[in-house]
Amino acid sequence: MTSETAENPVAANPTAANPTAAVLVIGNEILSGRTKDANLGHIAEKLTEIGVRLREARVVPDVEEEVVAAVNALRARYTYVFTTGGIGPTHDDITAACVAKAFGVALERNPEAVARLERHYAAGQLNEARLRMANVPAGGILIDNPISQAPGFQIGNVFVMAGVPNIMRAMLDGILPRLAGGPALHARTVACELAEGVIAAELSALQDRHPALEIGSYPYFRAGFFGVSLVLRGTDEAEVTAATDELAEIVRRLGGTPTVTVGTKG
Repeated sequence: MTSETAENPVAANPTAANPTAAVLVIGNEILSGRTKDANLGHIAEKLTEIGVRLREARVVPDVEEEVVAAVNALRARYTYVFTTGGIGPTHDDITAACVAKAFGVALERNPEAVARLERHYAAGQLNEARLRMANVPAGGILIDNPISQAPGFQIGNVFVMAGVPNIMRAMLDGILPRLAGGPALHARTVACELAEGVIAAELSALQDRHPALEIGSYPYFRAGFFGVSLVLRGTDEAEVTAATDELAEIVRRLGGTPTVTVGTKG
C-alpha cells in the first residue's frame, strides 16, 4: 500500500460507500466578521452532487496548534477534509506549515510550484514572500490554480485550497474528478403556510416511519405570512418520493396547501 492510500481510505478502496467530508475554514478575518465566508455553501453543493456528505464545518484562527489539532481530528474522522484560507504570501498564511506538522512531514519548496509562479510573474516580481506560496508538505500533490497560478495541494485525504472564492471554486473544480463519490442524494421540498408547531408531531412520526431519510424543517416569513419548507433527503429515490407524498397529504389534512418541488428550494 502506498503512503497516499494509507492516508486516504477512499484511495485504498474506491468503492467505499457513503463517503463523508468536513470543511475547515482558516482565518482570523472570518472569526472577526471582517470577511464573510462565501465558500462553505458552494463546497457543500458540489459534494452533494457527487454523493459525498458534508458532515462538519469548523472555523479556526491563524494559530498553529489550533489548525494542527483541527486537521488531525477531521482527517481521522472523515473521508475527505477541505481547508480554505491561509496559503498566501504573508506572515499569517500558515496553513501549509500547519498541515505539514499535522502529517509529521517536512515543508518543502516544491519545484513545480516554483515553475508555475515563475511563469506567472514578470521578471523581478517573484520575491521571497511570493515564493512562500510554493511551500508544500513533502509528498503533497499540487492542486491547479488557473487564476493566479499559486497552487493548493493534497496530502492524504486533506485538500488545501485558497480562501478567495473565485480561486477556491477553480481549485475545487480540479479536485472533484479525484474524488470517489457515493450514491446520489435525492431531495424533495414540501412548502406550506403552516406553523412548525402545527406540523411538528406529524413530522416526527413521519421521520420515525422513514429512518433512512433526513427530514428537516426550515421556517420562513414571506409576504406577511409564516410558513415552513420541509426538506426530505435520501439515497432511495422511491422512498423519498413516497415520503413526500405522505407529507403532502399530512399538510392537506392539517389545513395547508403543499407546494412540492424537486431539490431543496421552497
